[in-house]
Formats: sequence, C-alpha cells, structure tokens
Amino acid sequence: MGLTATLRNLRRSTLAGLFVVAALTGCNKDKELEYKEQSIYEIYSQAVLYLDQGREEEAAKYFDEVERQHPYSVWATTAKLMSAYAHYSTGEYDEAVTRLDRFIAVHPGNRDIAYAYYLKGLCFYEQIADVRRDQEQTRKALDALEDVVTRFPTTPYGRDARLKIDLTRDHLAAKEMDIGRFYLTQRYYLAAVNRFKTVVDTYSTTSHVPEALHRLTEAYTALGLYNEAQKTAAVLGYNYPASTWYRDSFALASANGPAMERAVVQNAAVTASEAAPVEDSANLAKPPSPPAPQ
Repeated sequence: MGLTATLRNLRRSTLAGLFVVAALTGCNKDKELEYKEQSIYEIYSQAVLYLDQGREEEAAKYFDEVERQHPYSVWATTAKLMSAYAHYSTGEYDEAVTRLDRFIAVHPGNRDIAYAYYLKGLCFYEQIADVRRDQEQTRKALDALEDVVTRFPTTPYGRDARLKIDLTRDHLAAKEMDIGRFYLTQRYYLAAVNRFKTVVDTYSTTSHVPEALHRLTEAYTALGLYNEAQKTAAVLGYNYPASTWYRDSFALASANGPAMERAVVQNAAVTASEAAPVEDSANLAKPPSPPAPQ
C-alpha cells in the first residue's frame, strides 16, 4: 500500500472517530443541560415550574442541575428526591431507582427518607406485569414495600405499603395458580401439587387459597390419592364452607376414582379471575415540599 493510500485511510478513520464522538456528545447534550451559571433559586424555581406544567423531563434536568452547580446546599438534597419523582412520573423507573438508592445511601437520616423508600417501592409496583409474564418486578416490589413497613410502620407510607403488599402477594399467588393449572391440564400432577401447596402455605391470606385447595383435591384424585383428596376437601370445607370451590371438591372427593381424571383436566382449564386493582394513593407519591428560599 502506498503512502497516499495510507494517509487517505488514516483520514477516513479520523473522520469516522470524530463523527462517533460528535454523535455521543449530542446524545449527552440531550440528557444534560449546557452549563450556565445561575443562582440556586433560579434553577430550582425553573425545575418546580416545569414540574407544575407537567414537563417532567425538563424538570428532572433542572433538578439534576441544582446538585451539579450547588452540591452542598440543602436544596440539592431535596432536588435529588424531586428528580427521582420526575423520572418516576415519566415511567423512567430505573433512573428513579438509581437516584433513590443514592439518596438513601448518602442521606439515611434525612427527614424525607421514608418517602424515598416508599417511592422506590412504587417504582417496582408500577411495573407489575400480567400473571402470565415474568414476575421479577413483582418480587422486587414486595421486598421494597415490606422494607417500608418494617422501617416506617406508623407513617402514611407504611400504612399504604401494607395495602399494596396484600395486592402484590395476591398477584404472586395468581402466578402460581396459573402455572399450576397449566401443569394440571398437561397431567403433570406432582408439579401441579407443588404449585398449589405453595399458594396454601406461602400465600395463605390471599384470595386464591380456596381454589388452590380445590385444585389440590383434583390433583390428588387424578393421582389416585383419594385419602389426601378427602382431607384437602375437608380443610376447604372447614375454612371456606360457603365457597363454590368447596361444593366442587366435595363432589369430586365423594366420587373418587380413575374416571374422574378427565373431569379434573377439563376443570383445570377454567381460569380464575385476577385480583381486582384498587385505587392508587396518588397523593403519597408526590414529592415532599421544597425548602423555603434562603
């Protein structure tokens, strides 16, 4: 290769590299404001104005700018929470959690620490998916909300977290039921038993327990374990005598026999209704009041 060709290739590589740098710089500019020295009051007021106007993305940038230009101000501390709330409002939950984790680590004794833990729980709670999908976010929501209840049991955040924990546990139980029904229709009875027993043992306060006991009766019947089927039906009748699931289980356990397997598979295909959602406590999700001007 000649000298001219080598220089030409080097120039192309340099231009390509500059293009990539320019592109990355442009991306960074979209996420971060250009530096313009302002008073803390000016930046914070602009951020609050954007938040009031529903322009959460712009508000988040200005709240971050408060910390960048005035990191040691009390306003910067509150701005971290306000920025997290702005990201939460736009559905940028990962960004919000990152800021909340940093706030919790740096300011564990802050007056608004309970709110930080609560908002983190909401970030996961808002991502709870349909029971037919992966429930990783549901488990994270449960852990985060239980943390709120443990640390701040008497606060409004703790009381609301308890309600959300009940719904979260009900959702996880619904997932176990969904998998268990699938195993039942596929005649994987032992696998189905394990799922339904998890609901009875781990999620005993949820609305899915009566059906779980009935499905256990079905699975035991299909396996020929008629004594176990009758015991499970008896437990269902003792605890939930008015349940329609008990009537079905009683009939099934009374008529036990190999001929019942076909009915078990057909009945398992019926999907139980999911837990009804409740009204979210929107006011609790709002950020704390900004500090007074100084």
